[in-house]
Amino acid sequence: MDRAHIENALKRIEDPHNGRDLISTKSVRGIAVDGGAVAVEIVLGYPARSWVDELSATVRSELERLEGVESVSVKISWEIISHTVQKGVKPLEEVKNMIAVASGKGGVGKSTVAVNLALALAAEGARVGVLDADIYGPSQPRMLGITGKPESKDGKSMEPLTSYGLQAMSIGFLIDEETPMIWRGPMVTQALEQMLTDTHWVNLDYLIIDLPPGTGDTQLTLAQRVPVTGAVIVTTPQDIALLDARKAYKMFEKVEIPILGVIENMSTHICSQCGHEEHIFGEGGGQSMSSQYDVAFLGDIPLDVRIRIDADGGKPSVIADPEGRVARSYKAIGRRVAAAVAIRKKDYSVKFPSIVVENS
Repeated sequence: MDRAHIENALKRIEDPHNGRDLISTKSVRGIAVDGGAVAVEIVLGYPARSWVDELSATVRSELERLEGVESVSVKISWEIISHTVQKGVKPLEEVKNMIAVASGKGGVGKSTVAVNLALALAAEGARVGVLDADIYGPSQPRMLGITGKPESKDGKSMEPLTSYGLQAMSIGFLIDEETPMIWRGPMVTQALEQMLTDTHWVNLDYLIIDLPPGTGDTQLTLAQRVPVTGAVIVTTPQDIALLDARKAYKMFEKVEIPILGVIENMSTHICSQCGHEEHIFGEGGGQSMSSQYDVAFLGDIPLDVRIRIDADGGKPSVIADPEGRVARSYKAIGRRVAAAVAIRKKDYSVKFPSIVVENS
């Protein structure tokens, strides 16, 4: 048994989160053969705590079919690194990757998706933060059950508040929940930039940015100034929502921010009484948009009353019922989002020291 046979077998294993095999993604970091014993080390580019056992079983099953293989041991881990952002925008030192969650219109459940996506990535093994960029309608404080105000240890930066392991910042932490924000566009943009840069984020693998709905001046300005690794579009199956979701896609395309994929929220309605599932808003809209623009369909989330109750109660579904259907869906979507980031171009700038030339 030689290494080539092992590699050929591993090439047959496709990662369902990015559609590529383990060899082409350079996930296989080590192969050791000792007689009939084979040891394989796999390092994924994204967190996958709830998928590790399944992948390990698949690798063992594939290799045990090979002639001469008597035993297989598999070690799986992940390494999350920084990836490039749009040109002309400088990344934050303590944030490896920023993921914008956007929608072309309000009312599609974008903020609920954003917070559950962040919690799903954290549950999968990443260090995650949430920036609530919806200045006019901040909802993350309520959904995360946070009521305190941020502190400053150095008089220059704000400490993020934490909930369920997430680092979070929102204008909602700084004002009363019922106080309306009567600000013009430039003030909103400045406030968001300050919350992003003046928050003392600590060693984040991912910062989820819950963008305000729409595609107006505020969204465009933010897309041009905030260092974003990639964007996720949230829509419902409804034709009207899809029209606006396409506008959001075009906006990110104009500012050269890659689209990581589309999430279809409220995909089906699940009756709380009998469990009957029905496509009340239409069917296949997210899949259709993904096919039209050749971007990934990241998954769908049902319209379930528990999602609303959990979010309103400050305990989102991924936390309220971590092994439930909704939480499993969010975790799968989180892995796909992170896997889409992992195959993006890597940012090596942090590995190179600054070179200063001085006259002596």
